[in-house]
Amino acid sequence: MAVWALGINHTTAPLDMRGRFAFASDQLEVKLKALRQSMAHSLEAAIVSTCNRTEIYCAGDETAVEQTLAWLAESGGVSAHDLRSHTYQLENHQAARHAFRVASGLDSMVLGEPQILGQLKDAVRAADAAGALGTTLSQLFQRSFAVAKEVRTSTEIGAHSISMAAAAVRLSGQLFEDLTKVNVLFVGAGEMIELCATHFAAKKPRSIAVANRTLERGEKLASRFGGEVMRLGDLPDRLHEFDAVISCTASTLPIIGLGAVERALKKRRRRPIFMVDLAVPRDIEPEVKKLGDVYLYTVDDLAGVVQTAQANRQAAVAQAEVIVDAGVQSFMHWVDQRSSVPLIQQLNAQAEQWRVGELAKARKLIAKGEDIDAVMETLAKGLTHKMLHGAMAELHAGDANARSHAIHAIQHFFLRKER
Repeated sequence: MAVWALGINHTTAPLDMRGRFAFASDQLEVKLKALRQSMAHSLEAAIVSTCNRTEIYCAGDETAVEQTLAWLAESGGVSAHDLRSHTYQLENHQAARHAFRVASGLDSMVLGEPQILGQLKDAVRAADAAGALGTTLSQLFQRSFAVAKEVRTSTEIGAHSISMAAAAVRLSGQLFEDLTKVNVLFVGAGEMIELCATHFAAKKPRSIAVANRTLERGEKLASRFGGEVMRLGDLPDRLHEFDAVISCTASTLPIIGLGAVERALKKRRRRPIFMVDLAVPRDIEPEVKKLGDVYLYTVDDLAGVVQTAQANRQAAVAQAEVIVDAGVQSFMHWVDQRSSVPLIQQLNAQAEQWRVGELAKARKLIAKGEDIDAVMETLAKGLTHKMLHGAMAELHAGDANARSHAIHAIQHFFLRKER
């Protein structure tokens, strides 16, 4: 059984390239079915898609990295040639090691962040729902979760980390002297926005508002922080009211355009706006960054901020890598054992056939009134003869070289001393 992974992330591909391959959670089942139809229905597959990475994990009888690359390229509307330079392609133990490092937060932009583990679990559930999660990938991910848990409990990998949400607050503090006088707008109501809102609320801003496509979900988040909720459709007309805008939705197209921001700046009389676009693909048109009174940051722009505590975590990283290596070794041993399963099944079936046959003969002899000890002797000899017949045939057939190999094999399998 071969295992492979192909992906792009924040270190190999720019934001706009990653945006082409960002799959919403409700798309994963459809995408997985399309992937398997393009290759082989027996293929095991799972897709992990976050703001920082899109990765495809597969398992099959033979490695099919090139076919996987071709499918992903077509999904994003680019050529396989153009995509190849932005991808990493890993096989077997390297693929397993990568999965374990990702689950443990060792491959994240925010080293040690725990959010990726939940995203991986969501990807596994989607693969299972699509019927694409087989025994091998199930083992890979379950073991990755176990490794991640051990890394969290045995090391201080996350003790010094600074999240994207915390980084956004830190940057806003560099622009505004007093955050208690700032009006903050959150666009979206997902997990990332909830984290950002929690960090900003701790600074007690003047007001908090949540704009979301679904008002019910927006109201639930806004009520936690004593804020108001608004419709996305009202955003262009009210954008000028906010000093800080943090956006992270699942929209495939920008929802805050250059024109809307220009009109907002005019109404604000050029007072600056701090904007953070955490979405992939982008929520805010990139041209907005060129406006003189707008301070726009994307997930990639925050990379420098979130790595400020990197040096403090090196000892924990070394400990985590040891745990990962042990996990990889254990998984690959399991994979190697899996390759012998068909042979084991054949051996068991053959032995069962012999057992049933000899037992049937013995019962017939007993029914005829034969002596029990004699029947038992016949049963034992019959089973022994069947077990040794193949070995004896090898010793009396073939050339000298073949007999030599047979002798060593037979000595190994039949003449081992009990330990």
